[in-house]
Amino acid sequence: MPRLRNVWWLVALGALVLFPLIETNPTYTTIGVFTLIYMGCATSWNMFSGYSGYINLGSAVFYGVGAYTMTLLSDHLNFAGNGDQFWLIPVGGLAAMIVAVPVGLVALRVRRHTFVVITIAIFFVFQLSAINFSFTGGTAGLQLPLIPWLETNFNKPFYYAALAIVVFATLLSMAVRRSRFGLQLLAIRDDEDRAAGLGVKVFAVKLTGFTMSAFAVGMGGALYALFLGQIYPQFVFNPIFDISIALMSIFGGLGTLTGPLLGALVLESMQQYLAIRFSNGAYYLIVFGSLFLLIVLFMPQGIVVYLGEWRSRSKARRVEGALVVAGEAS
Repeated sequence: MPRLRNVWWLVALGALVLFPLIETNPTYTTIGVFTLIYMGCATSWNMFSGYSGYINLGSAVFYGVGAYTMTLLSDHLNFAGNGDQFWLIPVGGLAAMIVAVPVGLVALRVRRHTFVVITIAIFFVFQLSAINFSFTGGTAGLQLPLIPWLETNFNKPFYYAALAIVVFATLLSMAVRRSRFGLQLLAIRDDEDRAAGLGVKVFAVKLTGFTMSAFAVGMGGALYALFLGQIYPQFVFNPIFDISIALMSIFGGLGTLTGPLLGALVLESMQQYLAIRFSNGAYYLIVFGSLFLLIVLFMPQGIVVYLGEWRSRSKARRVEGALVVAGEAS
């Protein structure tokens, strides 16, 4: 089984690598870029919120910090617009981690439901600050140096940069889940008081996980800014982003490794396609919401968990059937 899982991981990675080489339509590769950004962000978000049970609805803070780090540094360092800004993507992640430390010191002093409210409040503080501060450009936003690449190949570097973020976030999430630190996060999710009684340094573990999860989200925001070439505070500090990555993780399977990847792959690519297909109306919102409602009603634990349980039940029925046949034969 572990070997089979490894094969499936390699097949999925190979399909993602080959996609922009096979599909050269800029519309679909653009959808691919946005989908991969959300896959990386949802996986990183799930690494803390899914494992610890603390639902963070303020991750757009880190996304926006990464975007503004990319934009402001590109401007102040006088980048020529030749693609060198790609090296600033990890810097956007580091800036998000730095911001996550004081945010976590404030928000993580409370328990679950209050934590959700505080993260929302902190998010609006950052959004309003970005709108009103002069160095952020206010509502007029900021622009990055134009990258003069040909339209036919423009999306490919961004696509593979986004894929690198997904691979990094997945490997980090996998390492955390299999480590002692990950077991401590899961223990906090199950019973925080009992985890503390067993010797887990609860606050330090939560703050570390919270800070780590900000890195890939910040890189996603930096890549988003570079890809669009301009940013506005209402879009990079967007409450819809927080809701989206949470729903993607729940849709695929909260607290699982593959759930956020699958949820973001399905929901973001569908949302982007339906928004283009029904650009003159809100029909895509109806389809999008109906699909999610069906999943919540019939697969409340997420697609990955549901499929795992279905496979276990099928296997149990096959074993039971084989035992019945063997008993009749004897």
